[in-house]
Amino acid sequence: MSDRAPDTARTTPAGPQAMTPSEAFVETLAANGVTDMFGIMGSAFMDAMDIFAPAGIRLIPVVHEQGAGHMADGYARVSGRHGVVIGQNGPGISNCVTAIAAAYWAHSPVVIVTPEAGTMGIGLGGFQEAKQLPMFQEFTKYQGHVTHPARMAEFTGRCFDRAMAEMGPTQLNIPRDYFYGQIKAEIPKPQRLDRGAGGEQSLNEAAELLAEARFPVIISGGGVVMADGIAECQALAERLGAPVVNSYLHNDSFPARHPLWCGPLGYQGSKAAMKLLAQADVVVALGSRLGPFGTLPQHGMDYWPKDAKIIQIDADHKMLGLVKKISVGICGDARATAAALLQRLDGRSLACDAAREERATRIAAEKAAWEKELDEWTHERDPYSLDMIEEQKHERTPNGGQYLHPRQVLRELEKAMPENVMVSTDIGNINSVANSYLRFNQPRSFFAAMSWGNCGYAFPTIVGAKVAAPDRPAVSYAGDGAWGMSMMETLTCVRHNIPVTAVVFHNRQWGAEKKNQVDFYNRRFVAGELDNPSFAAIARAMGAEGIVVDRLEDVGPALTRAIDAQMNHGKTTIVEIMCTRELGDPFRRDALAKPERLLDKYKDYV
Repeated sequence: MSDRAPDTARTTPAGPQAMTPSEAFVETLAANGVTDMFGIMGSAFMDAMDIFAPAGIRLIPVVHEQGAGHMADGYARVSGRHGVVIGQNGPGISNCVTAIAAAYWAHSPVVIVTPEAGTMGIGLGGFQEAKQLPMFQEFTKYQGHVTHPARMAEFTGRCFDRAMAEMGPTQLNIPRDYFYGQIKAEIPKPQRLDRGAGGEQSLNEAAELLAEARFPVIISGGGVVMADGIAECQALAERLGAPVVNSYLHNDSFPARHPLWCGPLGYQGSKAAMKLLAQADVVVALGSRLGPFGTLPQHGMDYWPKDAKIIQIDADHKMLGLVKKISVGICGDARATAAALLQRLDGRSLACDAAREERATRIAAEKAAWEKELDEWTHERDPYSLDMIEEQKHERTPNGGQYLHPRQVLRELEKAMPENVMVSTDIGNINSVANSYLRFNQPRSFFAAMSWGNCGYAFPTIVGAKVAAPDRPAVSYAGDGAWGMSMMETLTCVRHNIPVTAVVFHNRQWGAEKKNQVDFYNRRFVAGELDNPSFAAIARAMGAEGIVVDRLEDVGPALTRAIDAQMNHGKTTIVEIMCTRELGDPFRRDALAKPERLLDKYKDYV
């Protein structure tokens, strides 16, 4: 480990000194470069909170603690530093569980500070008492419980170090009476791992496989972004002339403008990416755990190459070979490993060089065919969606406009996106279809709830991202169901001058689950319809801007207007897009089957 402090660290007391535990806690936060925290104030940590400001720390109050956890996640994913969330013991802390789970699957170094009931009351069933460590044990890399006030700085520092070392959330649990008193403490210097490229033997074996490969393909995963390894991945791809596909929901892991970029895998991903991956004889999974949901068949294609040799690179050795059978596993930093492989290939004659031009032509042709298909794919084509389109041909929105086809909307939004935009997407039907359309040219630009897949993720996450990168446009996507879970954080944006843009797809239904009822349950709709008010009007009532879009030609201009309000006037805008009820492919085809009914009274329900 290196004891080099982060660039954002401030001056901290040197050597052991007399201080209060609250001071030890706050000084350790400062030593780790903490400038922003998210949460709701509470009596459990008020003594420490009282000195946040003189330590250069801003506590951003939210409407709900789940939002605070997602904001800390977004902040960490954009900045590459810790995101920090804190709340009142008991219910304030339990409200954060879902958000910390999302951060866990996104490998975000979030530190959740969980003040606990006082030591003299634990076990008596007192006010807001709960066992807070078991709540988070499945979704944290490390749990530090302060066992004595004199160890406050030690445990605090360790939680910050472990979050970065293991790239995931950690929990700092502090009995509320341990903030008080007098102690002698030394503020620990932050320790950061200096990650290497992996073992010599595995690197050499991987280089030999690549030298013999005739059609290598690179999967660029989230580890490439976290390692700041885009340039190294690009250099390796260019040496091999290899197509590069993004792993699922990591569309920012390779620049879309590059001729070797082919788009994302996974649900509603790029057909070009899938068709090219299917031809691979060697696959380099760079910084990817090859999660099962991100490699499932899609668009009617079982595209994973069955006979290809797989080289998997991951900083966590437990991920190597976990999901897919691999030929070589390298436990290493994605950036360092890509550079080490490139060095080993430098000056060598590679088998893939012979067909480099042919491969480039094939890449360009597959990409052009996919773009053409997207241009022509203006609405969903299954019978139910066609019925919905026909039904709504003459139906008018409350403003007198027309309901818009989601794919056309997503294409128009894509065209209007600024170059350096950050986008977060929620879970759900239209948001998941957006995977086909979202492209980025710089890393730390795209955020999703990953394998956790919780609703209410996108909006608070983009708020946290905006706090970390106020100079970048910030846009969230949510359906009306997920928006109902998160729209209250509009108040956080207005109250604390954090301008963002939220796009809400208003189609009056839980679309992803409704599609399952169409395909598997004979259109028996239960609990899937949503009767909504105007979300734009609610936004205006909260003090934000609200725009209703019900003409296709207004989609791009509405987004441009909202981003201008964000960047030049400090305004949060909710863009409410009135969409048809057509539905994309079922999101969980892998987990559902046509029902069987055995009891007589249910026999008709098949």
